[in-house]
Amino acid sequence: MRLHSAKVPQIAAEMVGALLSGGDVESESPKEVGLDIASVLNQYIRDEQEVSEQAKSMLAARNLPQTDYNRIRKLVAEERKIKLNEDAIDYLLDQLIEMLMHSANVDEIFAEDFVLRRKMRDPLRRQFVEDEEIETQVRGQLKHVQEGTAVWEVEYRRMMEEIKRRKGL
Repeated sequence: MRLHSAKVPQIAAEMVGALLSGGDVESESPKEVGLDIASVLNQYIRDEQEVSEQAKSMLAARNLPQTDYNRIRKLVAEERKIKLNEDAIDYLLDQLIEMLMHSANVDEIFAEDFVLRRKMRDPLRRQFVEDEEIETQVRGQLKHVQEGTAVWEVEYRRMMEEIKRRKGL
């Protein structure tokens, strides 16, 4: 799963709204809680980018083929104890629950952890579905290029950036 920094404020606002409207969390300053949530999400984005950069560096340093990128990226993420792809939502929810428990901006938490997770999961899932749709669209446009080649990598990035730009990401 990839989070887009442009979507973080919207996701954070949806999460805060869901928690406050359900009476699961009480806060005098919901905007600050939203900023706390946004900071967790932004930190994940930075961590994911660092993992990707480190994986690219390792590929180059070891002169490995581009097809090993996902495997190396997964190893780097495991080393840093960061979850990627399908596990990212649960990882982020754990981080967010921990933040809520320790935030000075949250006055009281009335709900169990599993209720908080369920309410915060929906905005993340919507982002994940949107990301999968973009990936499917890019792969559909790159059917003519063999995956794993240097040409595929360049075209994939170019198409991904173009589609994200069109969608305002």
